[in-house]
Amino acid sequence: MTTTDTTTQTKRRPAAGTPRTRAKPPAVDANGPSRSGPPVEDGDPGVNDVRLLGRVTSVPVVVDLPSGDALVSFRVSVPRSPGAARPGSATAGQRIDSIPCSAWSAALRRRIAGWRPGDMVEVSGAVCCRFYQAGGATRSRVEVVVSSAKIIRRSRVA
Repeated sequence: MTTTDTTTQTKRRPAAGTPRTRAKPPAVDANGPSRSGPPVEDGDPGVNDVRLLGRVTSVPVVVDLPSGDALVSFRVSVPRSPGAARPGSATAGQRIDSIPCSAWSAALRRRIAGWRPGDMVEVSGAVCCRFYQAGGATRSRVEVVVSSAKIIRRSRVA
């Protein structure tokens, strides 16, 4: 089953099935992808490395972009660090965070397509902000772009 998001004109389909092989990682610049950020005041480069160990919250979804690229989108639920929320804020009682993730390479898409809700997984990558056009406006999405992924423990089959 394929559905089309009418605001972004992207096609979404369940990850189960035959994954596409034509997707390419997102182009960053002429020098290739960079995992370090801009220099900070003291001249040391920043670092953009993320490692998440948590549970898959729902079935991963393959997204076909208007550019012809494909990615798999999923969320990983992780425990919130103590003291991360400010007392009195709207998220003060929240004990978990659901982190949006995407994988662009064909090999990762195939691997992640077999994941089930509840699987304990480890993913590594970088935080990225993607910009896209939707409904005549420029929108953005912050997510972890996954460079490696593995299952730590399978969930029980329902």
